[in-house]
Amino acid sequence: MLALSPQVFAILSALVGERSGLHYDLSHLPVFADKVGARAVELGFESLLDYYYFLRYDPQGPSELDSLVETLVVHETYLFRELAPLEIMVANLIAPAVEAGRRPRIWCAACATGEEAHTVALLLAARGILDRVSLVASDISESALQRARSGRFKGRALRQSLPSVAEPWLEVDERGVSAHPRLTQAIDWRRVNLVDPGSVSALGTFDVVLCRNVLIYFSDRTARQVVDAIAAVLSPGGALFVGISESLLRLGTTLICEEQQGVFLYKKS
Repeated sequence: MLALSPQVFAILSALVGERSGLHYDLSHLPVFADKVGARAVELGFESLLDYYYFLRYDPQGPSELDSLVETLVVHETYLFRELAPLEIMVANLIAPAVEAGRRPRIWCAACATGEEAHTVALLLAARGILDRVSLVASDISESALQRARSGRFKGRALRQSLPSVAEPWLEVDERGVSAHPRLTQAIDWRRVNLVDPGSVSALGTFDVVLCRNVLIYFSDRTARQVVDAIAAVLSPGGALFVGISESLLRLGTTLICEEQQGVFLYKKS
């Protein structure tokens, strides 16, 4: 593997962070070196400094930087992950909006390979309101989105027994888990970079945004920028859900923290 000095690590990781928002410090150097070094060797580079110059200055650099980000993005997700907040969202926010004659919009930001978005679609379908809700799911990784659009997941995507409500919508066999085509087709899959405010605003406004277990990979500065961009596309009274181990309080957001049945969410006044 190619050697990675702290100096080259600093400029390479800054370049990746500028493109994707991913944050690295020196404790991440060994893992970063392995992944970036493997990519550089695959392309025939003999040093990571040469690879950096290519990414920064070559006309093909931006395209290769996107490919590098693909190899670095973490796609750790599974079906029914942190289910309680999703159930509260559907019961307390989405279903009442549908009953009031509205068509609410939900955005699953950084959806990875699509397990969360399919879980949301399943909960909506179980209530009979899937066709009355607009559901958008996005990720920075095109390869992850391709897997999400297939509606097929590996066996490890199901880490608990199948809830009874899911049985009509998921098929489990020795190859893995398959979602009912109706669920997959109800989701509008988009490639979106969360650190690009223009890409976020182009999605329109939402009643609910799910950005869970994502901000932990960003610096506080980048996380604040992402939250501000999400807040801008929330409708008045709209809600942002983050991971159960995440908090926005240190970021100074304008969103108001609220608790509903033991679940914390952030609402736009």
